[in-house]
Amino acid sequence: MTGAQAKVAVAAVTFDRPGELALLLEGLAAQTAPIHSIALVDSGTVPATDVVASGGSNINYLRSEANLGGAGGFAFAILAAIASGAEWVWMMDDDGHPEDEHCLAELLKAADEHELDVVSPLVAATGDPGRLSFNFRLKGLITNERARLEPLGYLPNMVHFFNGALIRTSVFSTVGLPDMKFFIRGDEVDFLSRVRKAGMKYGTVTTVAVRHPASWSEMKPIFRGFLTPVVPEGEYKRFCYFRNRGYLTRKYRNLRWFSADIVGFPYHFLTTGNLRGLAAWFSAYSKGFRGTGFGPPPGA
Repeated sequence: MTGAQAKVAVAAVTFDRPGELALLLEGLAAQTAPIHSIALVDSGTVPATDVVASGGSNINYLRSEANLGGAGGFAFAILAAIASGAEWVWMMDDDGHPEDEHCLAELLKAADEHELDVVSPLVAATGDPGRLSFNFRLKGLITNERARLEPLGYLPNMVHFFNGALIRTSVFSTVGLPDMKFFIRGDEVDFLSRVRKAGMKYGTVTTVAVRHPASWSEMKPIFRGFLTPVVPEGEYKRFCYFRNRGYLTRKYRNLRWFSADIVGFPYHFLTTGNLRGLAAWFSAYSKGFRGTGFGPPPGA
């Protein structure tokens, strides 16, 4: 069921971002399409109970004393959302929020019109909403200019997980939940690969958006942008990303990813004189490629 009668539950995760979480809950409360419930998983070091108490009566607050990461937190939240009887699950991270009150309604409308299993809004950069937090490739060209996409209205077979993605609950029964072993980074790529393999229909509505911090500083374009290695900020984020990238390359036997990685990352680190970074990349990537190096984060 879609349209105004659809039962939608939000699956959200938070970790020590009370200000951003409050903004998210405000944005959800303002939606013109009704939200049945909000499954909020909090793995932070300080419980967000004060923010939740003022966020509305439909919040199912799920406190986790273990840090589940983004992947584990979403898996927990999705199960709770499905258990509420929802037909759709709207995915939200705590550092993002719907741009306006019509976001959910437009996603439901597009899902109905195009018979979609998954539908996403654009993800606009919080500090510069005229640009997108993540790139799109149109006719072979990469762009993050919102003005180029908005007039198109709808982009079939394009989606960015998990920020603002609206997903039928039947999708999870078919392809499973986000894989918590990724912890952070890569779980969304794995999930999209499973959705594609299952032959499900998905697309992006370009007339609505969620706001989310951009990751442009992590992108290191080389060869005039032909390749763009991603180098996250923070040692543990880099380890997870490199490890998960190696794992996914092997899992899906993606020769294009592998070719880009074994050229792009060494080139970036060598040309910047960062031999320590090169060694860290090789160690993490090779661990992931062998299916090792997973487990709880340090100190957990």
